[in-house]
Amino acid sequence: MPEQPTSELALSRVVDAELVRLAREGSASALRLIVRRHNQRLYRVARAIVRDDAEAEDVMQEAYLSAFRHLAKFRADASLATWLTRIVVNKAVGHLRRERIMVPLDAVDKVEWPDADAMPHHASELDPERTAARSQVRDLLERAIDNLPEPFRVVFVMRMVEQLSIKETACSLGIPEETVKTRLHRARKLMRDQLQAKLASALTDTFPFQDPRCADFTDALLARLAEGSEPASPGTQASLKQ
Repeated sequence: MPEQPTSELALSRVVDAELVRLAREGSASALRLIVRRHNQRLYRVARAIVRDDAEAEDVMQEAYLSAFRHLAKFRADASLATWLTRIVVNKAVGHLRRERIMVPLDAVDKVEWPDADAMPHHASELDPERTAARSQVRDLLERAIDNLPEPFRVVFVMRMVEQLSIKETACSLGIPEETVKTRLHRARKLMRDQLQAKLASALTDTFPFQDPRCADFTDALLARLAEGSEPASPGTQASLKQ
C-alpha cells in the first residue's frame, strides 16, 4: 500500500542518517524528504556555478540521481548536506565543461573586439524581473540616503550622486574641505551600516526554491525514479511504483 501522508510528517523529525537508512530500504517518503530538505541549498550552489535557473535544476536532478544510486557509499558519521553539496558541485562543473566551448588562450589576443558603444544591449537589461530588482535596489539606496542626518546627506548626494569635487562641495556649502571629507566619511559609514543590516536579511531570500516549484521538482524526480531511470535500489523502485 502507498505510504500515508502522516509518515512524512513523522519523518520530518528524523535525522539525515536515519533518512538515508530508510531510503536504502525503499522508503519513498524518506527519499522525498531528503530532496525537499536539501533542495534550497543545492539549488543555490548549482545556480551559483551555472548561473542559469533551468540548468541549475538539471544539475540538481543529475546530482540526486547519482546520490540515490550510491546511497550505500554515504557514511553515517558524515553530513548528508555536505555529501550532496559536493556531488552537486562536481555535476555543475562537469555540466559547464560539457556545455561551454573552450577557446584557446592564445586566440583571445587575435580577436577584434567591437566598440562597447556598438554592441547591442544585453537581453537581461530588458528583463522585467531584473528591471524590477534594480528598481528595488534604487529604492533601498534612496531610503538609506534619506535616513542620513541632513549635513551628511547633502555632502553624500553632492559628492557621490552628483559627483562634485571636494572643492566644489565645500564651496557650495560654505564649509572647509576637511569638513566635507569628514562628513562624507561618516555618511558612508552610516550608509554601509544601514545597507548591511537590510542586505543581511535579504540574502537569506535570494535564489528561492520553495513551493510550488520545490514540490513540482520533487514529484518529477521521484516519478523519474519510479520509471526506472537510475533508481536508488530495487526496494526504492518498487516502493515508488506503489
